Amino acid sequence: QVQLVESGGGMVQAGDSLRLACAASGRTSNLYSMGWFRQAPEKAREDREFVAAIALSDGSTYYEDSVKDRFTIYKDNAKNTVYLQIDMLELEDTAVYYCTADDYLRPREVSGALNGMDYWGKGTLVTVSS
Repeated sequence: QVQLVESGGGMVQAGDSLRLACAASGRTSNLYSMGWFRQAPEKAREDREFVAAIALSDGSTYYEDSVKDRFTIYKDNAKNTVYLQIDMLELEDTAVYYCTADDYLRPREVSGALNGMDYWGKGTLVTVSS
C-alpha cells in the first residue's frame, strides 16, 4: 500500500504563486507515475479535473492544456515527494487539489484515469481571492 499526503494549500490572492507538495510513503518503489487532479467547490468527484502528472523514473510530464503555461510538476525522488508549482493563480484555480499515484500508468494515461488510479490523497484546499 501507498499513502499520499498533500500539503501547501491555503488562501492566496489572484496573481500569487503557490507550491503544493505530495509526500508518498509505503511501497513507493512500485509507483510509475504521480499526479494531481483538482475538484472545484460544489463539484462532484466525477467532475474532478486532471491537472498534471509525472513519471517517477525519468521525470517525463504531461499537463492539461489549460494549465500548462502556469503549472509545473516536478519530483524529488530522495524525498518521495512530487510538487506542483502554480504561478499567476486565478480565481478559477480555487479547488481541492488531490494527489494521485499509480503503479502502471504513464503520465498521459493518468489524465484519463480518474476512476482507475491506484492511490489518492485526501486533498489540500486552494482558495484564490481577488
